[in-house]
Amino acid sequence: MIIPPYPEYKSSGERWFGDIPAHWNVERLNRLAHIQPSNVDKHTKQDEIPVRLCNYTDVYKRTFIHNGIEFMRATATQAEIDKFTLQKGDVLITKDSEVWTDIAVPAYVTEELEGVLCGYHLTHIRPYTGIVGEFIFRSFQALPIAYQFWVSAKGVTRYGIDTYSIKSSTFLLPPLEEQAGIVRFLDGAEKQIRLYIRAKQKLIKLLNEQKQAIIQQAVTHGLNPNAPMKDSGAEWLGAIPAHWELRRNGQLFLERNETGFPELPILEVSLNTGVRIRDFEGSKRKQIMRDKAKYKRAAAGDIAYNMMRMWQGAVGVAPTDGLISPAYVIARPLPDTNSYYYEYLFRTAIYKAEVNK
Repeated sequence: MIIPPYPEYKSSGERWFGDIPAHWNVERLNRLAHIQPSNVDKHTKQDEIPVRLCNYTDVYKRTFIHNGIEFMRATATQAEIDKFTLQKGDVLITKDSEVWTDIAVPAYVTEELEGVLCGYHLTHIRPYTGIVGEFIFRSFQALPIAYQFWVSAKGVTRYGIDTYSIKSSTFLLPPLEEQAGIVRFLDGAEKQIRLYIRAKQKLIKLLNEQKQAIIQQAVTHGLNPNAPMKDSGAEWLGAIPAHWELRRNGQLFLERNETGFPELPILEVSLNTGVRIRDFEGSKRKQIMRDKAKYKRAAAGDIAYNMMRMWQGAVGVAPTDGLISPAYVIARPLPDTNSYYYEYLFRTAIYKAEVNK
C-alpha cells in the first residue's frame, strides 16, 4: 500500500517526528482535547447511583468501546457521572501498568454510552470541536506518539504516567478534512488487514493440525509405513511396530530432586514452547530470588513438567542446566532414553488425553 508524498515538507521541531507536511501543525495534546484522569472506583455504595464502568481491561483488550461490551456494575456520585460519562468520540488510554510499554494504550468510543463511566486506571480524553476524535485515537497508536508516554512513565515494579506528561505530549494536527480522510483510509486498511489475518490464521491452524498429525504418526508408528505391527495392549496407542517395546515411564526416567544451585538460570515450563530460559521482571522476580534456594536443578536433557497442566502439554526438555519451580517435576532420563523423542510423545493429543484421565 503506497501513499504518495506531499508536495512540500518542513521540520517539525520535535525529535519524535522529523519532517512533516508543510501545512500541518505540532500541538500539545491539551490544546486538542480536555484531559482528565478517572478516580471512579469499582465499589458499590448504598448512597450512590448505579452505573456501568469501562475499566482497564475493557480498554487494553479492545480497540473500540461500544454498547455491546458487558461492562462492570458499580456506583458513582452525581458529580462523577457528570464528569466521566462516555460520549461518542471520546478516547480512553491506560495510565499505569506493570509494563511500561502498556502505558497509553488507547481505545475509541464509537457511540453514545448512557450510564457508562470511565473507570479508575484510565485517562479520559475528549477532543475539542474541530478535532476528529478517531484521529486522536489513531495518533496514540503511532510509535512516535507512544514513545513519548513510554519515556515519561515512572516506576520500578509498576509504571505510571502523570497527567502533566499526558497534557504536554506533542501531536500532529492536519486540517480537519484531512484528519477525517486519514481516519477513513486507516479504517479501510484495518478491515483489509483483518481479512488477511483471518485467512492466515485459518492456514496456520490447518498447518498446525498437519504438523501434529505428522508428529503423532512418527512417535507412535515410526518412519517405515511397511513395518510389521503388533497390538500395543494400550487402548490409547493401538498398534505399534512389532519390534518396539512398551514400558512405563518409571522404567525410562528417575525423578531428580536437587536444590542449592542459586547461580543457575531460571527455566520456565510453557504450554506452547516447552522449557525455556526466562528472565522474570518486577514482583515475580523478587519472589523467585527469595525462594531460589527451594528451586530444583534440572540438567540439560532432563524432562520437566507441570503436574497440574501436563494434560495441556506443559512439558519439555531442559535446553541447559537451570532451576525449575519446586511445584514442578524433573525427570532424569535413564541410559538409552532419548528425552527429545519423549517430549514429542508427551505433547501429542493422544498422550495428553491419556494423562487427562
